[in-house]
Amino acid sequence: MDWSTDERSDARGLRFAIVAARFNREITGKLLEGAQQALREAQAETVDVFYVPGAFELPLACKTLAKRYTAIIALGAVIRGATPHFDFVAAEAARGLQQVALETGVPIAFGVLTTNTYEQAMDRAGGKHGNKGYDAAMTAVEMARLVAAARKMETTG
Repeated sequence: MDWSTDERSDARGLRFAIVAARFNREITGKLLEGAQQALREAQAETVDVFYVPGAFELPLACKTLAKRYTAIIALGAVIRGATPHFDFVAAEAARGLQQVALETGVPIAFGVLTTNTYEQAMDRAGGKHGNKGYDAAMTAVEMARLVAAARKMETTG
């Protein structure tokens, strides 16, 4: 399937949930702003925002919401510290979100920053490396369109 950029970035008629972690709120707030901007530009009509305590809670929230939305954008920020906590939270958030997508067939866009420093996270939340929340939302739009097209092909032969 060869889509133009316009077709891949058209969110009209699709339902989106954004699930944002409150932990590292200064960063996740910027990711949320970027995701909302992307969905506005893509003309999304339904965008609901939900909050969870941290990145570890994202998979359960996304699984709970998957039946009601065309795609979900998961936003969080996990910053390395002096203990192995970072490794567990980052890995389980990624694994859990992938598992939800595969089990439900609903695209889950991974907008979880995993950085070594606060400064690196800020750079990716609207700083010199763009806004990864924006990027995740655009990924959700494109994947939602792809899944919808594939499902339509299944029913039409």
